[in-house]
Amino acid sequence: MKLLAAACLAAIACATPASAETVIITADRMIDVIAGKVVDHPAVMVTDGRITGIADARTVRWGADVRHIDLGGKTILPGFIDMHVHLDANPLYGGYTGLQFTDLFWAVQGVGNAKAMLDAGFTTVRNVGSENYSDVAYKQAIDEGLMAGPRIVPAAHALGATGGHCDSTYLPPSFKAKGVAVGDGPADLRRIVREQRKYGAEVIKVCATGGVFSRNTEPGQQQLSEEELRAIADEAHQWGLKVAAHAHGAAGIKAAIRAGIDTIEHASLIDDEGIRLAKERGTRLSMDIFNTDYTQAEGKKNGVLEDNLRKDREVAQIQRDNFRKAHAAGVKLVFGTDAGVMPHGTAGGQFRVMVQYGMTPMEAIQAATREAALALGREKDVGAIAVGRYADIVAVGGDPLADVGELADVDVVIKSGVLIRRVD
Repeated sequence: MKLLAAACLAAIACATPASAETVIITADRMIDVIAGKVVDHPAVMVTDGRITGIADARTVRWGADVRHIDLGGKTILPGFIDMHVHLDANPLYGGYTGLQFTDLFWAVQGVGNAKAMLDAGFTTVRNVGSENYSDVAYKQAIDEGLMAGPRIVPAAHALGATGGHCDSTYLPPSFKAKGVAVGDGPADLRRIVREQRKYGAEVIKVCATGGVFSRNTEPGQQQLSEEELRAIADEAHQWGLKVAAHAHGAAGIKAAIRAGIDTIEHASLIDDEGIRLAKERGTRLSMDIFNTDYTQAEGKKNGVLEDNLRKDREVAQIQRDNFRKAHAAGVKLVFGTDAGVMPHGTAGGQFRVMVQYGMTPMEAIQAATREAALALGREKDVGAIAVGRYADIVAVGGDPLADVGELADVDVVIKSGVLIRRVD
């Protein structure tokens, strides 16, 4: 990590326009996720939202025209990245209870979910599937300053097979309900990739297997062929987009990896061969090993059907055990919670479970910062407190390397050098 000389920091101008806003953020400690170490007494200089220097706060002086955010007594970390969220979902309405609302209700209530994610310290999220292009709309509104929320990498509509997990499977034939991005065959699915990109998708989401919270599908069941998955991956990569595959079952996971898909979501029933393939090919796994605590405790009350709760129970512990196995084997793991299945503001609770199932606190933090940024292909912008990246920073009063549970309730959230939330 580059250090800016104290003399340059004191001058503040340092090759930046005179009109540029400069902020200095100081704290007792900083977690350097790139080097995997703690830095004492950091001073982070920010100009127009990006980090321009890092030095020892004990040697830095600054003028009255510099905005100072003093986080004395706290540890700062990069803003977190959740690689698997659904901002337009709400766990309070499961099964058929969501049919009581108009279609646009889901987009509207998602505004609060975006704010909840940001307040929880998640300054970047990958929204892997939405209805009515709501995630693209949230991104546009946030970028325009019209609503509060994290940086969003939208997937728009998730691709799937007819009758599969990403299709509409809850209604009888007379409703003629069909998922917007449902397709059959390589050519049809290539067209849908292009359509999603056309309307704002920055990542492509595909459902390779059945799922827990859909009807008439089983999690272990492969639902797209390897040929179809390869067509989706090839088309997306041609357009410069990465691909995330919902895949619980072992066969679907391996087909998605062989097809060249970038991240596997859930990966609940991954087998030894799938773990070996993921490690060999550098495929990252995003395993949501936290949310089952909520779904089993609250799902029935929220209207979730018993068949869905049954599937959730069947895969939950297997997924957690496979998380431990994949981590021990050296597979690259990123932080993804499936927020929307549980309340968005509770996403930070997953750090504790990741440590419980084999990670060190530093590794869990890196999964939500450094590794997630690499998986997004946005390591020049987010994922570390480093020169050139956005000044997206969270702070806690304790030591998260001693007690990673500190990250479930952060004290401070800063996005682009702007203080969003502070609780002392």
